[in-house]
Amino acid sequence: MHASRVKAFVTPMGGHLGPVTFTCGRKKVRPFSVAPWAEEKLPPGSPPLLKALRGDFFCLPFGSNAAPYRGEQHPPHGETANATWKLESLQDGVLHASLRTRARPGRVDKFIRLRPDEATIYQRHVISGMSGPMAFGQHLMLRFRSEGLISTSRFVFGQVSPEPFEQAARGGYQILAPGAQFTRLDRVPRLDGHWADLSRYPARRGYEDLVILVADMKRALAWTAVVFPEEGFLGFTLKDPRVLHQTVLWHSNGGRHYPPWNGRHVDVLGMEEVTAYFDYGIAKSSGPNPISALGYPTSVRLDPKQPLVVNTIFAVAPIPRGFDRVASIAARRSNDAVTVTSANGRKIEVPVDLPFLQKSDLS
Repeated sequence: MHASRVKAFVTPMGGHLGPVTFTCGRKKVRPFSVAPWAEEKLPPGSPPLLKALRGDFFCLPFGSNAAPYRGEQHPPHGETANATWKLESLQDGVLHASLRTRARPGRVDKFIRLRPDEATIYQRHVISGMSGPMAFGQHLMLRFRSEGLISTSRFVFGQVSPEPFEQAARGGYQILAPGAQFTRLDRVPRLDGHWADLSRYPARRGYEDLVILVADMKRALAWTAVVFPEEGFLGFTLKDPRVLHQTVLWHSNGGRHYPPWNGRHVDVLGMEEVTAYFDYGIAKSSGPNPISALGYPTSVRLDPKQPLVVNTIFAVAPIPRGFDRVASIAARRSNDAVTVTSANGRKIEVPVDLPFLQKSDLS
């Protein structure tokens, strides 16, 4: 699918969005990652998710889902990231695909919308016909070809994955201290007693790490942004934190030495907007856990009579020379653009249909 400033591909298997080419000012950029084994034959038993792995995909339920939940056995990141989607239509800049789920019977409708003259992707997922607790999320992955400066809207709680994210006995390595809590991205405890700066990437080559940030759910708009000063552009995600409560940051920089990773998946940052308890899956997200005990929900209860609508916006924009990390993203009164302000006070205006985040249709 394409519009004047975006050309995008979607895999039928798993519904993964990527590669995507944005026209950003006078240049073209392709910030979404594609796994280096995309054209290879994978080991027997590999989930389809790994074969398709790229760009952005919807997870229902989000996480590894290693443990069954009330008789349901979901694949990693759910059927939405593994099964084959049915194309319903592709017209007027909108792709509509659907999926009938089996582990928990129901339907998920995927809408991807491109607008003329915008380097922006609007995604909507509608979950219907299901009941009971559910974790979910939008799994975006960016490939860093130069240093990126990472920032987010205010978060009220940050923590490193409390269980080991990788194990040396299996050929996986991590550097952040499991379970460590933090209040700022540039000062996160490491296993060796030093501090990690998660506000700059790529970093920590040879390690895989995962952290979670709990958003301020009193706000109507939350964001995660990366500025690439050397390449002259930024990318950011917008969400409603009252729907997607957390952000998971997955730093994938060659720390997995087992197939098909083999140390090749490098300089990739997962910017995953979720309602979930880390990447553990539906069983731990829907049950009592340390984050939900603090009053921050890590799942929702689905109602078959009331579809759940999950909306996200991703945009790229050129930046002026000297623009450093993003300090704020605020809606203009007209709601047809956002003002992006850097830490050193420079500002740019990015056209975007902000009401999309709260809508349940594509009008």
